[in-house]
Amino acid sequence: MNLNNLNKKILILAIVVLVVLFAAPAVYFSVFKGHPDYKKLKAEYTLESKQLYDAFKKDSKTSSTMYNGKMIELNGAITKVEASDTLVTLVFAFTQGMFGDEGIRCKVLPSDIGKAKLIKAGAVINIKGLCQGFNDTDVVLEKCSLIQK
Repeated sequence: MNLNNLNKKILILAIVVLVVLFAAPAVYFSVFKGHPDYKKLKAEYTLESKQLYDAFKKDSKTSSTMYNGKMIELNGAITKVEASDTLVTLVFAFTQGMFGDEGIRCKVLPSDIGKAKLIKAGAVINIKGLCQGFNDTDVVLEKCSLIQK
């Protein structure tokens, strides 16, 4: 066997080992560690639902900087529950737009879907979720869980 070929093989093997050593922690933390337990995360802001909606309608840029990516606890009266087999969205509607209700839409965590489907329009609830921003009609919260008080 040629010495140059042996050195090339050793170099390639060393590079592969280094790549695996650096990639393994990234794969572990992204795949196996998973996402945080959103139900246990503490809310960074606690607001009335109308307050949050009004803040985004008045100044969406400032509100986006302040609230996007943050866990927010809301209190308010639910207008309707939009439900399918695997997704429940609780709606706080404050105005009627060209395409229907406008307000806050809270996408419920799978663990709270059963409870969320039982909520009736007009019920005052506390809910916590991750603010995803404003799409010019609705403030969107995801990973939402119902809070018992």
